[in-house]
Amino acid sequence: MHRDELADLMAFLAVAETRSFTRAAARLGLSQPSLSQIVRKLEARLGVRLLTRTTRRVALTTAGEELAAELAPAFAGIEARLAAIHEWRATPSGTIRLTAGWHAATTVLWPALARLSRAYPDVKVEVAVESALTDIVAEKFDDGVRLGEQVARDMIALRIGPDLRMLVVGAPDYFAAHGVPETPRDLTRHRCINIRLPTAGGLYAWEFEKDGQAMSVRVDGPFVLNDVGLTIKAAVAGLGLAMVFEDQISGLVEDGRLAQVLTAWCPPFAGYHLYYPDRRHPSAAFSALLKELRYRGA
Repeated sequence: MHRDELADLMAFLAVAETRSFTRAAARLGLSQPSLSQIVRKLEARLGVRLLTRTTRRVALTTAGEELAAELAPAFAGIEARLAAIHEWRATPSGTIRLTAGWHAATTVLWPALARLSRAYPDVKVEVAVESALTDIVAEKFDDGVRLGEQVARDMIALRIGPDLRMLVVGAPDYFAAHGVPETPRDLTRHRCINIRLPTAGGLYAWEFEKDGQAMSVRVDGPFVLNDVGLTIKAAVAGLGLAMVFEDQISGLVEDGRLAQVLTAWCPPFAGYHLYYPDRRHPSAAFSALLKELRYRGA
């Protein structure tokens, strides 16, 4: 097999895994027209159609499904063997790709990455900061950072941060004008700032728990936002109540610009976890990252 033929098979597999020429081209560092031409030439050389293309989606033919099923474990085995060979290096090196939400990236991930970069300058880290949950296997990420409850059960999860807490807050002027909610159900009579969920697209139902009793409340108000900075600004301006992470508004509570309510209904919960698929031969760079991120408690 010629080197070009191997590269063409890798290009086809990227399209098969992502079901998208656009995402596959981004993964491979190619332009979309170039990738389309590579796949067409591969199909011509094999004499069989591997993909069915429409304006909205890319699907595999039966022949394409069979070829992708053979190629995926073969290339995965090659990658695993190369990773094992890199273990022989005295100093960790290489690139780590990971995905995390903004809050996790700034509060937990970044301090560890800064330490990692100082200790191992040959390690490169690519971080995709995104709110939506990502299929790290399909998108070729080494690992991801999410709340423990969001991690799929078939993943290995490592706790990397302390417990977190969501609080309901509002400006003193707001409470003076509209009163203070005594129970979560009272929120239905208040102006609240809704949060648009990035994955499903629906609105976040505010979650509460007290004495083992869990409760979700659908709130309504003047804004639907997907940016925590704007959400906090709206709350400080007295335009409604917000539900945000405690650490994001602690300074505003201390200086009196925001006040927290319903605290008895807002217990802490398990914080961020690093998650990744099973790796029998983790790279030295990945092992170094795990060491920096491991949470050892307060």
